[in-house]
Amino acid sequence: MLPKWHKALDLLEKGFSGLRVLVVGDVMIDRYVVGEVERISPEAPVPVLRRANEYARPGGAANVSMNLAGLGLQSTLVGFIGDDAEGKNLCRLLQENSVDASALIECSQPTITKTRVVSRTQQLLRIDVESRESHAQEDCAVLTAKAVEHVAHADAVVLSDYAKGALSPALCRVVIDAARRRGIPVLVDPKTRDFSRYSGVTTICPNLNELSAATGVDAHRTDDLLQAGRDLLRTLDVQFLIVTMSEKGIRVLSADPHATEIHSPARAREVFDVSGAGDTVIGTLAAGLAGGLRVDAAVDLANVAAGIVVAKLGTVPVAAHEIVDELTASAVMNSGDKVLNRERAAVRVSEWRASGETIVFTNGCFDLLHIGHITLLEDCRRFGSKLVVAMNTDRSVSSLKGPTRPIVGQNERTKVIAALGCVDMVVLFDEATPLELIQTLQPDVLVKGGDYSVETIVGHQDVIARGGRVEIIPTVEGFSTSNIVKKVVAQNKED
Repeated sequence: MLPKWHKALDLLEKGFSGLRVLVVGDVMIDRYVVGEVERISPEAPVPVLRRANEYARPGGAANVSMNLAGLGLQSTLVGFIGDDAEGKNLCRLLQENSVDASALIECSQPTITKTRVVSRTQQLLRIDVESRESHAQEDCAVLTAKAVEHVAHADAVVLSDYAKGALSPALCRVVIDAARRRGIPVLVDPKTRDFSRYSGVTTICPNLNELSAATGVDAHRTDDLLQAGRDLLRTLDVQFLIVTMSEKGIRVLSADPHATEIHSPARAREVFDVSGAGDTVIGTLAAGLAGGLRVDAAVDLANVAAGIVVAKLGTVPVAAHEIVDELTASAVMNSGDKVLNRERAAVRVSEWRASGETIVFTNGCFDLLHIGHITLLEDCRRFGSKLVVAMNTDRSVSSLKGPTRPIVGQNERTKVIAALGCVDMVVLFDEATPLELIQTLQPDVLVKGGDYSVETIVGHQDVIARGGRVEIIPTVEGFSTSNIVKKVVAQNKED
């Protein structure tokens, strides 16, 4: 795992320490009518959908807030909803997902609604409900006052502009100025052609088509378009542009010709639906910058999050545990990143479990690593998707095996075990047995090597009581730390 992920993982596993992000913009609700198409209508050449399910999810700026809440941040949403059933349903969905919807303002226009008719993974039709009338001046004044009020309590601000009328140039100016006075980052997801209304923000995050609309350069002329973006930066008081480029990844543009630009390649995944991916990117970027991540780390984190959501159907926010699961894949982590204290271990195991992983647990001293240890650990991994190794501290080893042991100290032993590809986590325990650790981590599978019976394995009752199981792996004959020590001593005597 690259060093830049250290702080990102720490933020994710601590729920971003209660950071608050204000989202201001065009709020909507996405409805899905899902079913199967098995025939064409005899009345007209159109598919006939046999409806199987129907559901709704927050969309637009509301989906940005959902992504922030999914990452563990506190999010306040400011925008317009209608005095209608869709508006009430949207508020309910937001509140159920820990988004502060108290600043949503009811207006005379209907709640913006997008209804998608879907068969399998294909959209057949989209039906939009929205007004083309401008919002009343008094409603805009209330919206602006609410936004400025909540800037005072935010660690970052997102302006989610779907060009539906909530983000007027006047509101943008007031909110941006208020945020700049507090020294907090402001991020914009733009749908308008005129970026001048965003002057003074930290970053604007267009996709290639949005940047093309703002600069007049064809989206297919990528190099020319990116240069136009750099030129645009010089006319705006904006620190950088973050351009999402679909399968080409994300590029961070700087107005400084001598600056080394950041490029984060796309993470290869099967794409089912890009709906809401931009909301995930801007939300994750805001979380990262609010949490103090460097721009490159925040962009890479957003790239990971986007890769997760495009593999899902519909507007679905990312969850912290999904990113943790992606970042803690054993093959991409350094050994030191796998060694955790008990508290961090409990959080990470919880995140893994939320992602559907099966947690395997084994324990030992692992003094002088040998083929018997390797065989045990590789066999353990066959029983699940994540392997946790509990290791006795030096004091614990000495109390069990005598004052001459361990031969190798706990810092070295943990790092050696963590370097194995089959191991996902190493945790030290100081007690005579790992019972307390087993009760804390609650593994799905408890594994022990040697001539044990299930009843003699410490922790078996707790694991079985929770629906887990216990596995015993036979010892590899002739290999043990004690035998290695005896052989070395005998050799020294001969010498």
